[in-house]
Amino acid sequence: MSGGVDSAVAAARAVDAGHEVVGVHLALSRMPGTIRTGSRGCCTIEDAMDARRVSNLLGIPFYVWDLSERFKEDVVDDFIAEYAAGRTPNPCMRCNEKIKFAALLDKAIALGFDAVATGHYAKVIDTPRGRELHRASSWAKDQSYVLGVLTERQLAHCYFPLGDTPSKALVRAEADDRGLQVAQKPDSHDICFIPDGDTRGWLSSHLHREPGEILDETGEVVGRHDGAHGYTVGQRRGLQLGRPAEDGQPRYVLSIRPVSNQVVVGPKHQLAIGRVAGGRFSWAGDPGFDVAEWFDCDVQIRAHADPVPARASLQPILDEERTELHRDGATHEIVVDIDLNQSEPLLGVAPGQTAVLYSGSRVLGQFTIDRAVAAGAISRGRRRERAV
Repeated sequence: MSGGVDSAVAAARAVDAGHEVVGVHLALSRMPGTIRTGSRGCCTIEDAMDARRVSNLLGIPFYVWDLSERFKEDVVDDFIAEYAAGRTPNPCMRCNEKIKFAALLDKAIALGFDAVATGHYAKVIDTPRGRELHRASSWAKDQSYVLGVLTERQLAHCYFPLGDTPSKALVRAEADDRGLQVAQKPDSHDICFIPDGDTRGWLSSHLHREPGEILDETGEVVGRHDGAHGYTVGQRRGLQLGRPAEDGQPRYVLSIRPVSNQVVVGPKHQLAIGRVAGGRFSWAGDPGFDVAEWFDCDVQIRAHADPVPARASLQPILDEERTELHRDGATHEIVVDIDLNQSEPLLGVAPGQTAVLYSGSRVLGQFTIDRAVAAGAISRGRRRERAV
């Protein structure tokens, strides 16, 4: 129970369904000021008090479990390391993977509980092949993307009471009818361990800031930066370029080179991606087909992005350069070719982001992006293949 309205209503519905429910709030920081303050519905002291009040009203036991050490190691330290490597991580994905549905779930199962219920908007469906993870009924509120890290074993112990609710407004109305004080509590959107929302400033206090060059796509120096970790692929604002583009069009961050401490910028069309690939993959249940063969799917690379048509397959990593990208010693990676015929191209993909694969409403699995290939390069390659 985060202290927000979604988990409060989820707990209430679990009680109504006849389950024996225990409320658990996660303490994720031992250092005052390192977790966002104010009633935002995540992991502050105020949130713990809100969760306790809801539990008291529902008549269920309530506990605070200290997972701060695991959170620092698996989420905060990982976040810092990824940015130091020139990547753009998603800490919410890591928190779901390592904390809520690993450390928390493992402890719950060890104590004899059957499942962890949360306020996520997603659905778990039982099929003859096992459990499947699907989008929520309301795609506008769907949170299946951030749950894409769940494995078949974890899905067997998940319970999402809000999955069939058409809108957040109905959840708030239900909370109000139940007399829950969190009915109108604002949603949480920021990174919880960055109190003021200033990610660049927070990173500057945790990473060595080394000034360097900003290059255009031809390699010409067009500006200076005060630390490459303060930039991310697709960024347009705050570049402070000393030389405008010849055509007068805005430029965007195309890539970050941590070894040489350089940031590369260029026109927007060069952000279009034709292929992504990466490791640290997992499957949300049995896909039902051979993933080593090419299969049609949709790929989504951000929590609130639209999915785009693609085809994917699990392939062995054969060349040494690609092997070096995988720090976990992986022997295989997922390769996804984006459909280049769609009206809106996939833009601004950064290494470190999570790609979630879908088949219709079903989540097939996910992987961490290690490399992205420009659509232009893919298009030229396909033309060469046709010529041969």
